Amino acid sequence: MSSEEITQTKLNPTDLDAGYEKFQERPELKRHLGAACFRSLAGHPGRVILVDRTTGRKELTAGKILAVSLALSRRWKTAIPGKRVGVVFPPGIGGTLTNLALVLCGKIPANFNFTMGAASLQSSMKNAEIDTVISAAAVRKKLPNFPWPEDTRDLLLELAGLPKAEIIGLLAAIRICPSGWLSRRLEVPQEGDNEEAGLLFSSGSTGEPKGVALSHRNIIGNCTQIEETHLLPPSETILGCLPIFHSFGFITALWLPLISGVKVVTLPSPLESKKIARTIEEEKATVLFGTPTFYRPYFKRIDPALLRSLKFVVAGAEKTPEGFGEKWQEQFGSVYIEGYGLTETSPVISINLPGDSQVKGQYEGMVGNRTASVGRLMPGVTARIVEPETGEQLPLTEVGILHVKGPNVFSGYLNDPERTAKVFSDGWFITGDLARFDEDGFLYIEGRISRFSKIGGEMVPHGTIENHIITAFDLEESEKPMVAVTGIADPAKGETLVLLSAIEITSAVLRERLNWAGLPNLWIPRIIKEVDEIPCLATGKLDLKGVERMALES
Repeated sequence: MSSEEITQTKLNPTDLDAGYEKFQERPELKRHLGAACFRSLAGHPGRVILVDRTTGRKELTAGKILAVSLALSRRWKTAIPGKRVGVVFPPGIGGTLTNLALVLCGKIPANFNFTMGAASLQSSMKNAEIDTVISAAAVRKKLPNFPWPEDTRDLLLELAGLPKAEIIGLLAAIRICPSGWLSRRLEVPQEGDNEEAGLLFSSGSTGEPKGVALSHRNIIGNCTQIEETHLLPPSETILGCLPIFHSFGFITALWLPLISGVKVVTLPSPLESKKIARTIEEEKATVLFGTPTFYRPYFKRIDPALLRSLKFVVAGAEKTPEGFGEKWQEQFGSVYIEGYGLTETSPVISINLPGDSQVKGQYEGMVGNRTASVGRLMPGVTARIVEPETGEQLPLTEVGILHVKGPNVFSGYLNDPERTAKVFSDGWFITGDLARFDEDGFLYIEGRISRFSKIGGEMVPHGTIENHIITAFDLEESEKPMVAVTGIADPAKGETLVLLSAIEITSAVLRERLNWAGLPNLWIPRIIKEVDEIPCLATGKLDLKGVERMALES
């Protein structure tokens, strides 16, 4: 019997709502993230959870990770006064120990996107009331422009100050004592639920970072959802190279291994395709997470033999170009599956699965994937499709704005009730994406309603770029819009920025002035089209459809 002949469960909004309500009642969602990690790690203390390949090869068992993190947490509980603590690390031992130790002592790790400009980072620190940052000398050397606060601590020095006898004693206790009793004895927080557990930062339409406060329920919920798909049982080995300041890496390279017990092999950057490929071969990794932009260099640079241990690769953060997945599978042999998520949803909302032969749990007996879709909703997630202009609820199979609910959906931006109110409607999170479902429950993302482009997995705000161009070219006094920025499809980057301009602007001058203004190269439009007039509505606002149409004209 072919996979397409397998009986499908037809899409039913009532069933989705019932599944959401039932999932929300699970007792594990009320647990503290520290207690959840303690329980998992203490349950298999001898299991290798982390292999760090940043420099050489360093292997850590579950028991060692827990013992060292507990010792650090004891020190930091009183030595660090702040509620939130900045973390600046790539994926690996440093990021794992720091995040876990902070959570175990009841603090909130805020993983900073160190690729942001200094002004954005300072704004984020001020908003989160962060006075202390934990990093390492090697990281600081590579980030000379990062606004390091006075209280910046070196993890290696912190580790060197821990008594070895304390770590040995903790490790012995982990191996001997019941985990529940021991975690309470060591004063590990037990209940987290909707309290803030971790902080990430996502750029908004104004370019100012938004603090995305993820709760214990959010993080544990998304890890539980992933576990329920049976996509990543402990027998798999993840190659984790995505940054932990992005939600995709935050879950897959950090919290999922600690909670589910799946082994992760870490590298500091997703851009080093040759190093990643060699590591996959040497470690016999079976799963790779990334984006189409990160995967694209593999076609020309990587010998397929190096990737033969991979069972599947997972793509997210940007739309997969047509035919890309099929090309990957043909050249490398591993299954290419696409998912969908947002920082605000911890991040996974939906995912395809490798195939019917591997599908278990609630998906058993169902086709696991469908080309061009981003898969089915995760367990416990429910959805609505809403007409963009009227707000009317549409049938799930029609195109409209996707609204979702789930244990993984955050409750709001840090200290920003105004922007929080804009992304919620009657308790539903407004994704800002145009989407539809097919009759079998597969989700299709048709486009973005918000004015962003996703380039290389990064969110690039059109409005912010326009404002910088207006300032750079002294257009503030113009009675009507003189410039407009939009994005068009690009086979290399997913999207390319296009500047429509009613004045003469050359690429060289544009790049010079925007670089001087501090914009990253990713934010500088590659294509400039001189036009007689910028399309506007009667209200004077930009005609976004007209702008896009004009940008696509040859």
